[in-house]
Amino acid sequence: AAMRHLPYFCRGEVVKGFGRGSKELGIPTANFSEQVVESFPSDISTGIYYGWACVGNGDVHKMVLSIGWNPFYKNIKKSVETHIIHTFKEDFYGEILSIVITGYIRPEKNFDSLEALISAIQEDIEEAKRQLDLPEHLKLKEDNFFHLPGGKIVNNH
Repeated sequence: AAMRHLPYFCRGEVVKGFGRGSKELGIPTANFSEQVVESFPSDISTGIYYGWACVGNGDVHKMVLSIGWNPFYKNIKKSVETHIIHTFKEDFYGEILSIVITGYIRPEKNFDSLEALISAIQEDIEEAKRQLDLPEHLKLKEDNFFHLPGGKIVNNH
């Protein structure tokens, strides 16, 4: 059921997550609110995906996304966490994040250590970069979905 829903278009406000992405992993993620997470198809497979992301009306960047319970952290609530492959100067809590999920990398799984988790995420990022350079994925970067009405630039991004 991973691919049946793709590409999947989603937009929502960025909320504070668990605070682990940047602090423990060195890999900052943008989290969607519970309402946005609950709006995802209930039968979409948990796991690691890739696609495109845009904060406000800023540039569109490559991203890796995790849908699931993060077994390493034993979450009780499903989360959708987006790691945008770009360095932002500042946090963007409260901004609108628009994403298009274009492909699936792997199921979520548990890890024996934080190092193993970080290493897997780095591999996921490299795989996402490779896949998103393919023409069938690249064309979605230009999708009109990324142009918010009003055209305001958010936080100089």
